[in-house]
Amino acid sequence: MFTLNSDERAIRETARDFADEFLAPHALEWDEHMHFPIEVLRKSGSVGLGGIYVAEDVGGSALRRLDAVRIFEELATGCPAVAAYISIHNMAAWMIDAYGDDAQRFRWLPGMTSMEILGSYALTEPGVGSDAAALTTKAVRDGDDYILNGVKQFISGAGANDVYVMMVRTGDEGARGISALIVPADTPGLTVGPNEKKMGWKAQPTRQVILTDARVPVANRLGAEGDGFRIAMNGLNGGRLNIAACSVGGAQAALDKTVPYLAQRQAFGAPLLKNQALQFDLADMRTQLEAARTLLWRAAAALDADDADKVELCAMAKRFATDAGFDVANKALQLHGGYGYLAEYGLEKIVRDLRVHQILEGTNEIMRVVVARSMTSTARGAGAA
Repeated sequence: MFTLNSDERAIRETARDFADEFLAPHALEWDEHMHFPIEVLRKSGSVGLGGIYVAEDVGGSALRRLDAVRIFEELATGCPAVAAYISIHNMAAWMIDAYGDDAQRFRWLPGMTSMEILGSYALTEPGVGSDAAALTTKAVRDGDDYILNGVKQFISGAGANDVYVMMVRTGDEGARGISALIVPADTPGLTVGPNEKKMGWKAQPTRQVILTDARVPVANRLGAEGDGFRIAMNGLNGGRLNIAACSVGGAQAALDKTVPYLAQRQAFGAPLLKNQALQFDLADMRTQLEAARTLLWRAAAALDADDADKVELCAMAKRFATDAGFDVANKALQLHGGYGYLAEYGLEKIVRDLRVHQILEGTNEIMRVVVARSMTSTARGAGAA
């Protein structure tokens, strides 16, 4: 797992080359102007980044989750916000690939894998964050259609995308009443709110999605009625790993800026890099990132192997890597002093972008709940035995 073969190195280098050429040179400008670089997203599809773990028969790259986390780490060195949207698009594409029938797969996925069709994942609602099973967006059956009413919140790509994988309530309260629908963005009755002004992630739009008697064919449902919550949670396992990888990549970029800065910056008659206290800071930062990367790769391998502990490992990796990534980026800003606070150095953007990773795809508090539940259920089982 830790020694890459030639194919794995080539995959990683392709992602890094893409980040260096198409993301990093423009990241600060996109952030300043809240520009969503659709033209660059199209380019990412041409190198296989639109369907990283989607099957090849619909244009996907059919790679492993372990390959994916390495890809997203490298992409995030160029721009964590754009890398994170590519992750969300991939999650939506994978859900259609994994749970869709052939008609659904061949209708949507060739365009999604090429990034000609941009996808979004729509679960969160204004009054429903961590308690996803309590969502209230209704889908009422009317012949061969569902009629949708409700509001989704914090939907990445909304207003610029083409399709949503949306969780809606088709049955009673609770997780078993939720279904998953493929909802085209041009569906009559579907509108979006204004682009939200955020602390970070300014290079991708985030909007409400408002549904008012929006009619969607039953044929667009993924799986059976009531399968939606399971589909959503399975999608989030991979999404959590990808966001964790974006945190590691963003923080690595911040650390990579810091060492040469400390070598050049003089204080008290010597380069700052010669200060042992600052050397200790750098050592701790690298150690944090290496530990996060190791846990992340371990969790990705477990998800690939469908191991029994995959859910807890994905939660652990998400919690640890997003916390470590933000801490390292924030420390890198501190080590740059006042210059770190200036937009032109890029540190403050990384800090702003990485902060939300501790909230989305399940807050880090919820990740602790996931791990703790696994531990306590195992203990209860052992006690019963």
